[in-house]
Amino acid sequence: MKRILFTGGGTGGHIFPIIAIAEEMRKRGSNFKLEYIGPSDFTSKTFLPQAKIEAHYISSGKLRRYFSIKSFFSNLFDLFIGIPFGIFQAFIIMFFIAPDVIVSKGGFGSIPVVIAGFILRIPIFMHESDVVGGLANKIGGKLSEKIFVSFPASEIEDFPKDKMIESGNPVRSTLVLGNKEEAKVKFNLIGEKPVVLILGGSQGSEKINEVILGVLVDVLQDFEIIHQTGMTGYKRVKNEAMAMIDEKLLKYYHPYFFLDERELALAYAVSECVVARSGAGTIFEIALLKKPSILIPLPGSAQNHQVRNAYSYAKNGACLVLEEGNFTPHFFFEKLKEVLKEDKELMSKAAELFSKPYAAVIVARYVLDFIE
Repeated sequence: MKRILFTGGGTGGHIFPIIAIAEEMRKRGSNFKLEYIGPSDFTSKTFLPQAKIEAHYISSGKLRRYFSIKSFFSNLFDLFIGIPFGIFQAFIIMFFIAPDVIVSKGGFGSIPVVIAGFILRIPIFMHESDVVGGLANKIGGKLSEKIFVSFPASEIEDFPKDKMIESGNPVRSTLVLGNKEEAKVKFNLIGEKPVVLILGGSQGSEKINEVILGVLVDVLQDFEIIHQTGMTGYKRVKNEAMAMIDEKLLKYYHPYFFLDERELALAYAVSECVVARSGAGTIFEIALLKKPSILIPLPGSAQNHQVRNAYSYAKNGACLVLEEGNFTPHFFFEKLKEVLKEDKELMSKAAELFSKPYAAVIVARYVLDFIE
């Protein structure tokens, strides 16, 4: 039996594409085993078991790009202890499970696995979600057979052209199965106004929460809101909303600290516009579902990748980009009305043209053909 080993880690942006690729691999047969090596975090511990991917957890380092005394010593520890120990752990695990191939999704959690795999001469395939390669993938790219990229290869400067394969970013197939009527019941929607879905990412976004609260009374006059706030911001957002909004409007506001896979599919199905950060995972989900969107890139993201992602996606008119300097409550509200009244159909068509619905299929087939 062949063994396929996945790695990656740090956020849902690494784990969810792995699950999408695994889903497609299983459609092609069962004569292989799917395993994962990476850091232990909420996303991997929650979703990998659900996807029936056997997980082995290891230590992994993380290089912090901001300076403080704490980050300086944390970087030293991870560089000289955390990462080497992770390489040792990955080496031992792979020595015994003997994978035929490694599929790396990047992120700091992938570095020990990729280095150990290279030492063991295991073929490595890598996927890069963003327009700008992260540090882990810049290292991994040098050790990989091929590099799958989400955005057009002509815009990516971090990898050799002969190694890159344009695939798009794998999206979980279940996200397209949402049903509007089921969504109305699930979220207790009134259904009298257009629904806007606001996503802060798996950790939530304090800035997005702050701006939404600043204009919530006005927004709820025209729209019904499903708002994913993140765990840390949920109580504050919910309490402030209840304090400032009367009951007549409060019924149009639906805050949640997290949306699981099924809930997210339902929220996408019923929404007419999505407001979100510009991580690659979110962009390709929105594109696949042909949703008009307003993207607010996270400032200071590694290599400024969220800004680059957002403007690449916006080139053909698929979204409106609001950088944080322009992301103020009333300006945002005016742009939201503009998108839904004037630009909705054009954005939807542009999103469809940008989407790569067979991304997971491309990666899965290429890897399986290689090992077969």
